[in-house]
Amino acid sequence: MMVNYNGRIVELDKPFRSVKGVYVLKPNTGRVNLIRFGDKGMRLNKQFSKRRKTYCARSKGIKSSKPSKLSPNYWSRKRWLCK
Repeated sequence: MMVNYNGRIVELDKPFRSVKGVYVLKPNTGRVNLIRFGDKGMRLNKQFSKRRKTYCARSKGIKSSKPSKLSPNYWSRKRWLCK
């Protein structure tokens, strides 16, 4: 879904790599928010199963019982393919 954000057309719920961010629609206000996650200079090493497993274990403690798209941890875990 394409929406207007600060004068430019952006796609919702699709992470982009340039600043490791994603635009999401806040459900209670109907406004578009920019959520940034991860370090811009670092690569994801999700192809290494050992690294993915340890990252998912570390970030699991931050995960809430009801995940929110407004959380940077939600998008980071999604990029790392955590369950």
